Amino acid sequence: MGEIENRPHDPSQMRISDADRQRVADVLRDAAGDGRLDLDELEERLELTFAAKTYGELVPITLDLQSTGPVTPPTAAPVRRTPAGVPAVGHASSTAIMGECKRQGVWSVPENHSAFALMGSVVIDLREAQLSSHHTQINASTIMGEVKIIVPAHMHVIVDGTPIMGEFAQQKDKTPAEVGPDSPTVRIRGMALMGSVNVQRQPAPGTPKKFLGSY
Repeated sequence: MGEIENRPHDPSQMRISDADRQRVADVLRDAAGDGRLDLDELEERLELTFAAKTYGELVPITLDLQSTGPVTPPTAAPVRRTPAGVPAVGHASSTAIMGECKRQGVWSVPENHSAFALMGSVVIDLREAQLSSHHTQINASTIMGEVKIIVPAHMHVIVDGTPIMGEFAQQKDKTPAEVGPDSPTVRIRGMALMGSVNVQRQPAPGTPKKFLGSY
């Protein structure tokens, strides 16, 4: 018993519940519905899911299914120019594996963007970004890491993700929402496995604190 008690704490070896298995099964069924798994693969992965005993055993089952929506080819979005003539570089994905990835300032966001953090951190800042479509989907997932998405006041946000012993949520606004019928919409989908995916509305970069009121 003394040897077991002295082992370093490894979160991946924690026991899972039936509810955890069911959440992963739902992700697999969604992937099959999107055409990313055939029936044989779905059956095989469901068997592994319901036989799993720890969180570590769930990771390889869903590692290649971090996005839960349509996937676009891994090519950069078209380069657009800002009013000042500075190119806005496009990024189709943001990935951090035991590291950090930040998308900030002026950059071009394709209609579908994928963000994935494995024991790392990804920051997606949309406040100065140029959206390629009025409706944008961000497939954000993490395994023992963090994905943070920052949106401006005028952007309509839909958060639709699956937390598995983690958090997938929209945090309290730091600036009042100014959403109208013509506001662009960003939908965030994905999965947080022992990690967090958080979305927060924040004021424009450089806004003095005295203008933020109680937010």
